[in-house]
Amino acid sequence: MKWADGIRIAIASLIENPLRTFLTLIGITIGVTAVIFVVSVIEGLNGYMAKNLGDLGPDVFVVTRIGIIQNRVEREKAWQRNRRITTEDCEAIRRQATEAGKVSIEFRTSRQVKYRAKTINDVFIRGVEPDFFEISPTKIAEGRVFVPHDRTNIIFIGADVAQNLFEGASPLGKQIKVFGQNFTVVGVAEREGSFLGNSQDGFAFIPFDTFKKVRGTRGYSGRIHVKARDPMRVQPAIDEVRQIMRARHHLGFKDKDDFGIQTSDDLMNLWHDLTAMIFNVAIFVVSISLVVGGIVIMNIMLLTVVERTREIGVRKAIGASQHDIEFQFLVESILLCALGGLLGVALGWFGAWAVRTTTPLPTSFPLWAPILAVALTSTVGIVFGLHPARTAGRLDPIEALRSNET
Repeated sequence: MKWADGIRIAIASLIENPLRTFLTLIGITIGVTAVIFVVSVIEGLNGYMAKNLGDLGPDVFVVTRIGIIQNRVEREKAWQRNRRITTEDCEAIRRQATEAGKVSIEFRTSRQVKYRAKTINDVFIRGVEPDFFEISPTKIAEGRVFVPHDRTNIIFIGADVAQNLFEGASPLGKQIKVFGQNFTVVGVAEREGSFLGNSQDGFAFIPFDTFKKVRGTRGYSGRIHVKARDPMRVQPAIDEVRQIMRARHHLGFKDKDDFGIQTSDDLMNLWHDLTAMIFNVAIFVVSISLVVGGIVIMNIMLLTVVERTREIGVRKAIGASQHDIEFQFLVESILLCALGGLLGVALGWFGAWAVRTTTPLPTSFPLWAPILAVALTSTVGIVFGLHPARTAGRLDPIEALRSNET
């Protein structure tokens, strides 16, 4: 029996029992829909994170108070144990780190921003040095960022701040109030969009010297941004900065670091660990769904064998071999599972599209997903269709022809 004949007969059988076909497909379809949806969301989030973490640069790292810690309890302990990052730490790195090209301190806080009668609360205020923009380039929509000789009250604002305060008018040269003082707007950043419902554009940069003067750094822990002098020697630069920080904090040989160092690779690895855990849970759930769907298909196919016993007898009587009968039923099982996989791919894609268009959650539909889904469901069809196919192929033709006699 040729593949074309087997597929034609299988399709005819499925069409003859549409309700049974639909109910049989449910388990497989739900499982594939779930995995396609999860994969699309994870791919979208991976792309977003890679784009945003890529702005950090492969030759850039950040010295922070606690670094990357996944455990909440350990994070709280590290926050209590570790020392604050200070401007003196930054100056020491700038003077002593021969592998460091650019070094900049950053302090952060949230404050209210005003322009005339308009007010925005909880704007992310970041006090940075001019070198910060060379270490972490910022996309500029209009105006400029800071230069080394800027010492006045100037401010570089995000797109949301510009839109909410100036409603489309150019903010350049206008004064807004932060920390109770007037700041002149010198630039506006390009819009970055939102992530998981949180805007990435509600920020403002002011010169570090101004931040220190109007707010002070006491009680705050800074972040030291370091760009390696040579992109091929990032790790030696990290090791050098670590030694400088340990010496400043008087740590012994066996003492743990009381600070953290973040790189874009560390952040991506953390993100991949998180998404891998989510994906593994999804695969476990989907595997259960596919096994249940496969068992349902096996039982339905066994029922089909009983219903078509006389047909099997007739086919064998006119020359069909055991292999032909097994092939026919196996093709029907594979086709049934593959159809469920295709429906799951379509529903998963539609769900991912709906989420992308109606929510801030990014999604991306990978081209390998439908191929994997069809291959996986076809395998389920082979595994769970083999027993019914062999049962049909081993029927005795004489007994099969007698099965429907009255």
